[in-house]
Amino acid sequence: MSQDRMQHITAGRMAAFFLPLGISASLVTISHVIINGTLARADNPAPIIASYAIGLSLMGIIEKPAVLLRQTCSALVRDKVSFRAMSAVTFGTLAILMIIGATAAYTPLGSLIFRHVFGVEEQLIGQTVDAFRILMFVTLFSGIRCLYHGIIITNMRTKWLTIGMIVRLTAMFLLAQFLLMNDLVQTGQAGAIIFLCGMAIEAAVAFWEGRTLARKLPEQLEEHPVRNAKPILRFYRPFVLSAFISVLVGPAVNIMLGKTADFTLAVASFALALSVLHLVNSFFSYVHQLVLNFFHSDAALVKRFVATLSLIPAVLLALLGFTPFGNGFIEAVLGAKGELLEGTIQAIRVFILLSIAFPWLDYMNGRLMLIGQTRAMVWSQSANIVTTVTILVVLVALTPSWNAVIGAAGQSMGVVAELVVATIIVRKHQRVLRFSRNTVKGQG
Repeated sequence: MSQDRMQHITAGRMAAFFLPLGISASLVTISHVIINGTLARADNPAPIIASYAIGLSLMGIIEKPAVLLRQTCSALVRDKVSFRAMSAVTFGTLAILMIIGATAAYTPLGSLIFRHVFGVEEQLIGQTVDAFRILMFVTLFSGIRCLYHGIIITNMRTKWLTIGMIVRLTAMFLLAQFLLMNDLVQTGQAGAIIFLCGMAIEAAVAFWEGRTLARKLPEQLEEHPVRNAKPILRFYRPFVLSAFISVLVGPAVNIMLGKTADFTLAVASFALALSVLHLVNSFFSYVHQLVLNFFHSDAALVKRFVATLSLIPAVLLALLGFTPFGNGFIEAVLGAKGELLEGTIQAIRVFILLSIAFPWLDYMNGRLMLIGQTRAMVWSQSANIVTTVTILVVLVALTPSWNAVIGAAGQSMGVVAELVVATIIVRKHQRVLRFSRNTVKGQG
């Protein structure tokens, strides 16, 4: 960020920076609506949707490191030297991820994973592997997209993330209509092709704008410490490890929901409540970028801005959980009725706690990224998974009839524990920094 921009930070400028990020994150959910809606129109939709969804689950795990390239680039790239180092790390990472994906797609290992880890029925394994063979390339374009998103975000051109997402959704919709009109939706591969097409187009938009911005970077800033890949890897590797730890939360919740009084009702209502939570929280998943780009300029303004933002998801969930509007919305949009509707509403009420903590957790993670303490995220994510599992085990033992509420309580308390640990680490760093400054002044 230029000195001129750093000296003129206002709430309006921060809103103009943040709103396109939030909108683009929220629009991601429409991608899955387009694909699932297309597959649902096939003659025999259930196995087609299942094969695509399971292939997507494995792809999502492999894609995690690629997505984290966005934050890494945004935090560390300030000149052409650091951008070249970041590019080397990006393409090295993507090469490793593509090798992992190809191993799962073209060796017996993939079938074993789908059969024994995801529990896929024998007759669906072939279709699932076929879908994954296309989905694995989504990771490649996702990584390229995130590299250039980092440059775009640092240069305050966040509207391009929204533009890229709109172009992506338009292309996905048109391709979906083409496949349906020509009766080409026969397997989960149709959904994979739509997703790959969309991601490739979004990556192209990001590359087009990001490459232009990268050319305008200064060759080398004397005060910027990133000269090669080593500092990038020190930042990035713990980040990836913490992300993989977070992946364990979902399976842990699903396993414990299987031990509740009504497994089917618990899983279904929890899934619906979680989808509503993601819809609400997705808009606020870029709070860390406010910290990375504005905290050094005006820390107090960033805190006030986040404090205001943090109220919005909780208010929205409270509206859904405690007013007749919520019942009508969930019944009309998600199709839930009777016990399923009641279970979903109960879980949403508990998720309000998570929605309060979530923006502040992303804020604290931004603070950790800002000071290069991504290793600390391993500890905060570990606190999350330990707390989540503990709450799940205790509630299943004591109140199995709570069903989906158990999953919502476990996941919410896990996020609160993660926030507590991240906050402690940030404050400890602040105390050490103040002590060091006071010591230097005393010696002076």
